Amino acid sequence: MTEILEQERQTAAAWFETLRNEIVASFEALEERQTTGPTAGLPAGRFEVTKTTRTSEDGSDAGGGLMSVMRGGRVFEKVGVNISTVYGQLGAAAQKAMAARGVPGMDSDPRFWASGISLVAHMQNPHAPAVHMNTRMFWTPHAWWFGGGSDLNPCIEYAEDTAHFHDVQRDHLAAHGDDLYPKLKAWADEYFFIPHRNRARGVGGIFMDDRNSGDWAADFALTQDIGRAFLPAFVPLVDKRRDTPWTEADKDTQLVHRGLYAEYNLVYDRGTKFGLATGHDANAVLMSLPPMAKWI
Repeated sequence: MTEILEQERQTAAAWFETLRNEIVASFEALEERQTTGPTAGLPAGRFEVTKTTRTSEDGSDAGGGLMSVMRGGRVFEKVGVNISTVYGQLGAAAQKAMAARGVPGMDSDPRFWASGISLVAHMQNPHAPAVHMNTRMFWTPHAWWFGGGSDLNPCIEYAEDTAHFHDVQRDHLAAHGDDLYPKLKAWADEYFFIPHRNRARGVGGIFMDDRNSGDWAADFALTQDIGRAFLPAFVPLVDKRRDTPWTEADKDTQLVHRGLYAEYNLVYDRGTKFGLATGHDANAVLMSLPPMAKWI
């Protein structure tokens, strides 16, 4: 399987980088379009790009990526678009977690390779929704799979915005079977639920993990369509809401909602746990946290 999937791994990693470049360009264009409102006097936001590295337990190189973060822009208060490709051997805790998920052979050969893109956007205007998106490929000598999705996290909900976000996801998944969108929507509803608050993190989206149908090309095509759905699902909502007047009460609502987001990512998110457990750059892993939040 190592030889069979070498080219496929390179193809997946290259595509995640292409998607990253498209999103970065689109978000910087949004910053340029924001010429009215209370943040219009700020410089148009630009991404600061930092190389990230992962070091194995024996000190050898174990991959890395790019952390691209924009702070204090006209539209985005903080947004990160990270890509990474990491590899090496899983530690004991990660091996145990993988074995619990049904990955065979981790006790005899714990090598792994993982590549993906991860995005979280926190907005200046409380009426513009926060959003999360990621897609990834994971490989071991015994198995491979894809995962990811995107979900919308408005602090002030608009039914028409939620409908648009879901409609675009549904349209992009249609080529992969009529039953797929309902399945991935239900998966997102379950995954992005906060048990200790007894509520969802946001208004949902789509999510999958451990995707291996046995047809790598088909599963990669699905993963690409999940990524391609993101910009048309999200950017029109930002354009619609970025000029909406807001009050201090609206901002307070936003900060409290961000507290929910932080709780989920620190307590439940599988990607956060994996990144920290495998020694990836902690700043890149925790990029998802909002710049400001509030608890009542």
